[in-house]
Amino acid sequence: MLYRGMDRAALDAAYDNGAAVGPAKRDRYVADRTTRSEAFRKSHRGRIDVPYGAGARQRLDVYPCGAPGAPTLAFIHGGYWQANDKEPLSYVGESLLPAGFNLVLVEYTLAPTARLDAIVAEVRAAVAWTLDHAREIGGDPARVFVAGNSAGGHLTAMAMQDARLAGGLAISGIYDLEPIRLNYLNDKLRLDADEAALNSPMLHLPSRAAPLVITVGLGELPELIRQSAEFATAWQKRGLPGSYMPLDGHDHFSIVDELARPDGRLLAALRALAAA
Repeated sequence: MLYRGMDRAALDAAYDNGAAVGPAKRDRYVADRTTRSEAFRKSHRGRIDVPYGAGARQRLDVYPCGAPGAPTLAFIHGGYWQANDKEPLSYVGESLLPAGFNLVLVEYTLAPTARLDAIVAEVRAAVAWTLDHAREIGGDPARVFVAGNSAGGHLTAMAMQDARLAGGLAISGIYDLEPIRLNYLNDKLRLDADEAALNSPMLHLPSRAAPLVITVGLGELPELIRQSAEFATAWQKRGLPGSYMPLDGHDHFSIVDELARPDGRLLAALRALAAA
């Protein structure tokens, strides 16, 4: 057995989110996100592909809400560090801009082109750019937040090392990379034991940090729920501010809608962080 009583086949299945929801349902989610994001980009003027580094994918899309001194959210897309782009997540701006948040969408180099060490460094640089330029985009530098889903949830946790952040929202993330090193995802990631440990938020809790809301859908794979629950427990035992917010009625793909809807529970959690 490789990990927690699971052989390779079981471990592969334990982290295969697409198979868990089924190809047809997954494709409907993707199509809906794409349509909504295209409509959002057509109706909102933003600064597109702003460089935060020299790499081809070291780019940001910036959508100001128009309110002076507004809070800003840097949002990091998922895709298990090896797929997806920032553009199909533009639809989260449907609720964020009317709620008075500036939105910064983060893109980063994907595996296998980049090792995970480099991906984490890129995301931290993107978050630093957002903090450094918050006032320039009409934001309050003291109210910059970071959020992301799936791999973006992991990268959110890694970005929380920046003490200037006002808070974070980690959605359906992976916080211990040892099972990732041992399953199909490592074909492209090429993690060794040291790199997996170095980039596991569970093993590198900061001594101090802003509040972090850790959330996961209760319809997700058991391993995803376990990872989120255990990371939240470790975060709180460290004495760090934050909360665990499991959401019923959601799988790995649908949960992001709770940030994209005006009445969404994740949007409400973000607004509470900004108000505090």
